[in-house]
Amino acid sequence: MQTLQQLQSGQLHGSKSIKLSCGLSEFPSEIFELADTLEILDLSGNKLSSLPADFGRLKNLKIAFFSDNLFTTYPTVLPHCPNLEMVGFKANQIVNIPAEALSPHLRWLILTNNKIESIPASIGLCTRLQKCMLAGNRLKELPIEMAHCKNIELLRISANRFEALPSWLLSLPKLSWLAIAGNPFCQESQREDHLAEIAWEDLEIKEQLGEGASGNISQAVWQKQPPLEVAVKIFKGEVTSDGLPSDEMKATIAAGTHPNLVQILGKINHHPELKQGLVLRLIPSHYTNLAGPPSYESCTRDNYTEGTSFTVNALVNIAAGMASVCTHLHARGLMHGDFYAHNILIDHEAHALLGDFGAGVLYDISSEVAPALERLEVRAYGCLLEDLLNHITSTDVDLPIVKNFTQLKNECMQAEVMNRPGFDEISKRIQAMVPISN
Repeated sequence: MQTLQQLQSGQLHGSKSIKLSCGLSEFPSEIFELADTLEILDLSGNKLSSLPADFGRLKNLKIAFFSDNLFTTYPTVLPHCPNLEMVGFKANQIVNIPAEALSPHLRWLILTNNKIESIPASIGLCTRLQKCMLAGNRLKELPIEMAHCKNIELLRISANRFEALPSWLLSLPKLSWLAIAGNPFCQESQREDHLAEIAWEDLEIKEQLGEGASGNISQAVWQKQPPLEVAVKIFKGEVTSDGLPSDEMKATIAAGTHPNLVQILGKINHHPELKQGLVLRLIPSHYTNLAGPPSYESCTRDNYTEGTSFTVNALVNIAAGMASVCTHLHARGLMHGDFYAHNILIDHEAHALLGDFGAGVLYDISSEVAPALERLEVRAYGCLLEDLLNHITSTDVDLPIVKNFTQLKNECMQAEVMNRPGFDEISKRIQAMVPISN
């Protein structure tokens, strides 16, 4: 992070990226001196409520973040930046989005946790839009014109006021990661859980293992007989980009038990701050993330460490395990919503564990939309197969089973949603393929 003093003194001349968080109430005019080079501007965590009329002078700007500020209206000057593709206004107080404010160049739009009641029909002109984050607003509907946004792959509309799921969403050809929990139409899908309760005083908290948007995970010892090392996740109360932490907790519990899921041991009671939490089996340290999350450049696709390669055996283990766990989840009426390689852990034998139900949603498996919801997630599974196949070892690339997996990947990612196979069929097809690799 840079300082205002550095900017004003000219020390940042020629910078491609600027991040300032220092209580700004006005846009620093010195930023325009970087117009020839500036590509990423992050003014999150300030007190800004407007942008200057000549903001378009930043002709090379690609990414602009204004999260945690005081904007009440989405600025109409943003489309004046011809190369601006990614815009973030998370956690402001935005109520109004003028029709002319949405640039057709947008690929990634973040409006999480505002007070937005409607999206203008002009969003239908944003045909390059791939990622749209609208969780935690006051939306009751989306404009039908948004159906023209055929490139949308990730959509977050959790924690809004939708009485029904927009029907056209289910036919978007590339939609793969959808978060819809925390809306009125989801209420009927809530279910009682019968998870064991574990008293907070019976847990000895050790070091923190990680912190995410929805909560903190710590290593702990469950003081039972015999004592057991566990992981404890304590949920925060804030709206995340995926939705409400309480919905994540419900989805995690509803996922149940499966060899490719982290085992839940119980839910916490008697927390001193009355927070919700779960106790999970501690994942062995030799498990690592299959991939890293998407970058600004990749937008919706995961990133793999340079040199990553997978053998056919690893491909089969990961693909079969994930098809099996997705079959299990959707049989229980649960869509993961964020089925990504970065939410999958693997060990040295390519045994895979799926985690992070932050975007999970319970649905009625007898409903008309159930088959389409499953097949949206099938496309996400197809993206995983594509990633694995793109990193197959050179010695295995011409094996017949690789060609069979490529065909399966193509079917999972086809544009006609209902022509994709379901997860049960995918699992059976993989089981039939496996002898071919011997």
